[in-house]
Amino acid sequence: MEVNHGVYGTEYHLELSTEESAMDSRTIVLTGVTRGFGRESVELLIRERPQDHYVVLARRGGERLAAELAEATGALGVTGVDCDLASLAEIRRAVEEILRGLDTGYLPPLGGYLGNAGLTVTTTEKRTTDGYEMTFGVNVLSHYLLVRELLPRFTGPGWIVLTSSDCHFGQFRYTLGATPRPRWETPERLATPRAGGAREAGRAYATSKLGVIYLTHALARRLPESIGVYSYNPALVAGTDFFRHTPGPVRGVLNGFFQLQRFLGRGMTPQQAGARLAETILTGLTARTGSYLDRGRNVPSSPESHDEAREEELWREAARLVDADRRAGRADILAE
Repeated sequence: MEVNHGVYGTEYHLELSTEESAMDSRTIVLTGVTRGFGRESVELLIRERPQDHYVVLARRGGERLAAELAEATGALGVTGVDCDLASLAEIRRAVEEILRGLDTGYLPPLGGYLGNAGLTVTTTEKRTTDGYEMTFGVNVLSHYLLVRELLPRFTGPGWIVLTSSDCHFGQFRYTLGATPRPRWETPERLATPRAGGAREAGRAYATSKLGVIYLTHALARRLPESIGVYSYNPALVAGTDFFRHTPGPVRGVLNGFFQLQRFLGRGMTPQQAGARLAETILTGLTARTGSYLDRGRNVPSSPESHDEAREEELWREAARLVDADRRAGRADILAE
C-alpha cells in the first residue's frame, strides 16, 4: 500500500513481509482512535492487516465508530466497545467484554494494544468518576488498568504502544514554553485533585506523559520476551481537536501554536502523524522493548524518565489506586 501524505517530504510504503502477512489473525485493542491522527492510523492499520480483529474503545458511540471504520476500510473484523476512561468501572466492564470475546472464540488471540487516548484540561481540580485528578487518571491510570487486566491473555509475538509526548523533557526547544516542566511527585499526590488553573493543568499533562514512560519501563521488566512495549511520541500534530475541552479563546491560541510549529517544520498534519504511527506499528517495532520512539525513531527519552525507583513506585501505587475498592482482593498480578 502506498501512502502519499508526504511526511517531511518523504513517501512511505507500508509493506509486510510474506511471513508477517501469513501470520494468524490477532485481536488488536485500541484507544484514542475516534478522531485525529489516531483515527488516521487505525484506518491504515486495518487496510494493511485486514485479517486482524480490531476492538476500538470509545467514550460513547463505540458501535458507531466500528461501523464507520468498517465502511471506510471494507473490513469485517471491527468491534466497538463503549468505555469512558475516566471510570475504572467502565474500564473493567470493557475488559470483561473483550475477555468474553476471547474466551468464546469470537475474537482471535490478543496480540496488540495501542494506548493513544489522552486529554488535557484547564484545571487540576477536575475529577474522574473515582475522584482522581482527571489528567493523571485518564492518561496514566486508565492505561495501567487496561494493560494489566489484558496482559495475561496476550500471546506472542505481541506489542503494546503507549502514546507519550516530547513535553516530558520540559525543555524550551520542545515546547517553546507552551507547556511547563513536569513535576514528579508521589503517585498518590499526582492522583489527588488540587487547586490549579491552566498552567498547572499543563504541568499535569507533561507530568502524565513522563508517567507513561515510567509505566512503559515498568512493563518492559515484567513482559515475556515475545511481547514488546514502547512509548511513542507523535510530536506536535496540527489541525486536531485535542483541545476541544478548553475554552474557545484558549483553544484558538493553542491550535494557532500547533499550526505555527507545523509551519516551522516541527509539526505534522493528522494524516502525516497517523501514517507515521501506522508505519511504526507495522514495520518499525524492532527496537529494544521499553524504548522511546520519536515519530518512529528510537531515541533517548529524557534523563529524568529513567528512574527505576519511580517506575516501580508508580507500578505499585497504580495497583493500589485502581484497586482501592478491592483491597481484600488481588493487587499487582505481575509483581515479581
